[in-house]
Amino acid sequence: MAYAELKQHLDAGGIVVLDGGTGTELQKRGANMDPAAWCGPATLENEKLLTEIHGDYIRAGADVITANTYASSRLMLSPAGYGDRVGEINSRAVEAALAARDAAPAGRNVLVAGSLSHMVPVAGGSDKVDPDRIPSDGEVLDAFSELVGIQKASGVDLIMLEMMYQPGRTRLAVEAALASGLPVWFGLSARRAADGEAIAFDYLEERPVDDIASLIPASGVDVAGCMHTSSEIVAEALKTVRRHFTGPLMAYPDGGYFEMPSWKFVDVMAPARLEEFYREWVAAGVQVIGGCCGLTVDHIEAAARVRDSMDKAVN
Repeated sequence: MAYAELKQHLDAGGIVVLDGGTGTELQKRGANMDPAAWCGPATLENEKLLTEIHGDYIRAGADVITANTYASSRLMLSPAGYGDRVGEINSRAVEAALAARDAAPAGRNVLVAGSLSHMVPVAGGSDKVDPDRIPSDGEVLDAFSELVGIQKASGVDLIMLEMMYQPGRTRLAVEAALASGLPVWFGLSARRAADGEAIAFDYLEERPVDDIASLIPASGVDVAGCMHTSSEIVAEALKTVRRHFTGPLMAYPDGGYFEMPSWKFVDVMAPARLEEFYREWVAAGVQVIGGCCGLTVDHIEAAARVRDSMDKAVN
């Protein structure tokens, strides 16, 4: 499916299914996670496995698969000792996704997204940014621009801004993504504050979701929504996104939690229960559904069932 066709499908009110977790699925299937850079370097020793994971998501019904580049910017790879392999790691991650796309069953048209997060070094044994290791804005923009350039040269169809929650780095990620000239999708992340309010995911500072949603540019972003967020918070966060964005909404939650460098598959929602959330979100106007960390092929099959049932209802 050429991107123009997918966009036409969305503009007509159609539903699109994303894949599920990539880094966490690598871990679940036995790949080693790097103690400093999490899943990024895993591509080097697991390219075949990565292609298998992408292929499984395609067979589950995913229309868009996401390359394993979430934790592969120079900001993460250099401190882990992979600064001289940034290009190799990222190009091979995209190639693994492209190989799965090219091997898709006849009649399946799949797009490949390049993931661009604003992840910076995380304190060991936690999911919290190490405040003493936050790079300068100049370093951040250079790293984001480099990553987007590699992804574009490697053949991705769009840039997926993932887990946007910190305003400064979000602005720089948006700038780098838009400069690529590729289609851009924007995913923010939220969490519950102690008082139960949905706030931006940032653990260093409590801030309203609106602080991040307001950074979605007036033009240049085709899809925006909430990702890597508990399913119970998604609808609330999407209401904030909608105040700033009139295009297609997306929702792809997570399940479990992170303790660097491992994902903890704890209290992951059953696919049947997540399917109920998908139906509620689609009924409320969401058009792009999928899964993030901790969610698997079974969850994407649930998303595909919702998409297919909507297609039958329309036809």
